[in-house]
Amino acid sequence: MNKERKLIIAGNWKMNKTVVEATDLVEALDRDLGTQTDVDVVVCPPYTALDAVSAKLKNSLIKVGGQNMSENDYGAFTGEINAGMLRDLRVHYVILGHSERREYQKESDALINAKTKTALAAGLKPIVCVGETLTQREANETESVVGQQIAGSLADLNTEQLKDTVIAYEPVWAIGTGKTATSQQAQDVHAFIRGEINKSHGEEVAKAVRIQYGGSVKPANAEELLGQPDVDGALVGGASLEARSFSDIINNTRN
Repeated sequence: MNKERKLIIAGNWKMNKTVVEATDLVEALDRDLGTQTDVDVVVCPPYTALDAVSAKLKNSLIKVGGQNMSENDYGAFTGEINAGMLRDLRVHYVILGHSERREYQKESDALINAKTKTALAAGLKPIVCVGETLTQREANETESVVGQQIAGSLADLNTEQLKDTVIAYEPVWAIGTGKTATSQQAQDVHAFIRGEINKSHGEEVAKAVRIQYGGSVKPANAEELLGQPDVDGALVGGASLEARSFSDIINNTRN
């Protein structure tokens, strides 16, 4: 699959895996994927397993990501983790604004924007999530909702910062439901997002930014979804919790 941009496939483990389970999983992934260079591969374990997973992948091409972080640098913020702590654990990426955090923790575009700027300042690569609910899609509000999220979450980023940012389009109605956007539905929204970046930052940046699709990605549908011209990877949930399914997603889409 020849793509203008290198595919990036990240596994979001969410609140799953003990340390032992996590290290067993990445050992298997490293055997399958640790030396391939066709696709950027990222695993995002829970905080408790970050240190052990990073140690296991020290000599691997698989990168480690966090699932969230604070917008603050340090201080009296009980239960939070800052960018420096993630960097200390050899973390390269961090997921920000996932739909579950937008819904359950009521995270706003402004907060996600602050976190994104903090991550970039610390040398982390943010994976910034956007997406509409089923109600919003059925009301034909997808572009207005996603456009607003893009504008707010990425506000005031300069050209180089935006190039270091991955955008993940995750239709909320397709996360963990078994429903998946058709390849054309995914392509349409990805093309819209790239068009918004073109308007705000110009064609060069729009062509460089990688936009992932997230929402019930599996080995069976990955090749068709990621074959679309504006779909540059996947943010994988449930299928990333088992080594064979996650490896098959990547191997099905490699050049």
